[in-house]
Amino acid sequence: MSKLALLSVSDKTGIVELAKALVTEFGFDLISSGGTAQTLSDAGLPVTKVSDYTGSPEILGGRVKTLHPRIHGGILARQDLESDLAELSANDIRPFDLVVVNLYPFEATIAQPNVTLEEAIEKIDIGGPTLLRAAAKNHAHLTVLCNPSRYGAYLEELRSQGGRASLEFRRACALEGFEMTAHYDRAISLYFAQLTGKTTELNITATPLQTLRYGQNTHQNATWYKTDATGWTTATQLQGKELSYNNLVDLEAARRIILEFSGDDPAAAVLKHTNPCGVAIAPTLAEAYERAFNADSVSAFGGIVALNRPLDAATATALKKTFLECIVAPGCEPEAQEILAKKANLRVLILPDLTQGPTATVKAIAGGLLVQASDDGVDDPQTWQVVTQKQPTESQWAELQFAWQVAKHVKSNAIVVTSDRTTLGVGAGQMNRVGAVSIALAQAGEKAQGACLASDGFFPFDDSVRTAAAAGITTIIQPGGSMRDQDSIAAADELGLVMVCTGKRHFLH
Repeated sequence: MSKLALLSVSDKTGIVELAKALVTEFGFDLISSGGTAQTLSDAGLPVTKVSDYTGSPEILGGRVKTLHPRIHGGILARQDLESDLAELSANDIRPFDLVVVNLYPFEATIAQPNVTLEEAIEKIDIGGPTLLRAAAKNHAHLTVLCNPSRYGAYLEELRSQGGRASLEFRRACALEGFEMTAHYDRAISLYFAQLTGKTTELNITATPLQTLRYGQNTHQNATWYKTDATGWTTATQLQGKELSYNNLVDLEAARRIILEFSGDDPAAAVLKHTNPCGVAIAPTLAEAYERAFNADSVSAFGGIVALNRPLDAATATALKKTFLECIVAPGCEPEAQEILAKKANLRVLILPDLTQGPTATVKAIAGGLLVQASDDGVDDPQTWQVVTQKQPTESQWAELQFAWQVAKHVKSNAIVVTSDRTTLGVGAGQMNRVGAVSIALAQAGEKAQGACLASDGFFPFDDSVRTAAAAGITTIIQPGGSMRDQDSIAAADELGLVMVCTGKRHFLH
């Protein structure tokens, strides 16, 4: 008797090619449902519809198709057990050799703007996960494929293993099936948890994507895991060495900060150890990078560069002048790629959608995990309060916004000094705010005259305000909220400064 395959897929990538090979090379009979059956039939392939095989029509608008004993009996039968085979024969059921299934695009659906609950519910697959789990459970007797990237490997298995995939291959495919259903159920439960406002059990499903050479240090093992097909898993590396653990950590920090300026003029950020050492906005991308680089050219050596516009030739020429670890941009012009290709070790990545990031952050502690919402919301300047007698000019207001956007991405305690929407000094990760102020002002030097200072946390005393004024700072933005806010405000009034309180802090530990 010829072999039997069940094909029922939402993602139809490669399904026709797989089906053709199954029929022409290995003599499979095909059973399929819904749109998959139509696709195979349109391709001229002999296919039996599930409804014809089971004798039961698809009902409830296609909600019930494959949930039938002739399908699941053929999948779950232990083909080395005489009693199972006898029951199959008595019920005119054929055992399956292959089940090819993937699932309705639930996550892609809920990611769309303004999707309704009804639309989301209709993308909750029932038959697909049931088929996957059944076939994965019985992988000792059949193969389950849920990823189109496996189709070619399966055909090679048949060719090299005498028409039957090895147990090792079948077990690996079964694992993929269970991983897919686990991830799918997690996405659904999280969606409903958000709808109900309840905290659900945390189930993190991640697939190993790449074994890294080492972690933060050479004695630490590290692996890059994929939670879904978004973010850095969608990036294209045009050139350069393999990405390291530290590269990926820095690149994520770079993505987050450049995202702040996705709708503005050309912007560039240079980062080192996840902290921005230079950020700038300018009329051209090349000028934005030059400003960001010159803000702290010493720290920029061996840094990460993030751009909010596609790489052009002028920017590529400027980038080529110094040693950098990585560059990320939403695109790259051919001439720019040709220029950067001369630096073979430089990692150049294209990430078209900078907005695809995690909605929560996870930190491991002894005996547990801490989970919090990502600090990726856009602050509304309309909610900010000018607390001094002196009011900001229009240009000063724009500078205050820029400085606040940068300070949000500097490790606490954080102080950022800016002018002309370019960073002049950054005080990052200090144990006290006074130290952070001193570092940022020292780095800015004489350029602090007339500049803006942003602080990620409030000033518990007026000493930092007085230090800033002495260095030439004229505008300050901070969250406010200290019991001694009035001391800092009074000092600012006394010294003729502008001070704005945002009412929101952005600690980054």
